[in-house]
Amino acid sequence: MFIALACDFGNEDTRIKADRILQEYGFRKVQRNLYETNTLNDKNLARLKLELDKLTDHYDSLRFYQYPVEDTLVVTSLEEKRWKRMLLKT
Repeated sequence: MFIALACDFGNEDTRIKADRILQEYGFRKVQRNLYETNTLNDKNLARLKLELDKLTDHYDSLRFYQYPVEDTLVVTSLEEKRWKRMLLKT
């Protein structure tokens, strides 16, 4: 599964900590606040989301793009400390 993550952090300290966590999970930084991986499984993705949820605050936003998940593009976002999920079928 391919996963891209776009981040918008409210402060530099959170960005630095998140960068370290994402690299531990196998993400590579492709641009400022944009990461990609194709090696993460579902179990580790769920664990990563929990870690990032604990790290972030109300002003941070994250957006995961996952493909393919049963031939569907899944967009999961964290905004104002709430997770939202959107499914885009082909």
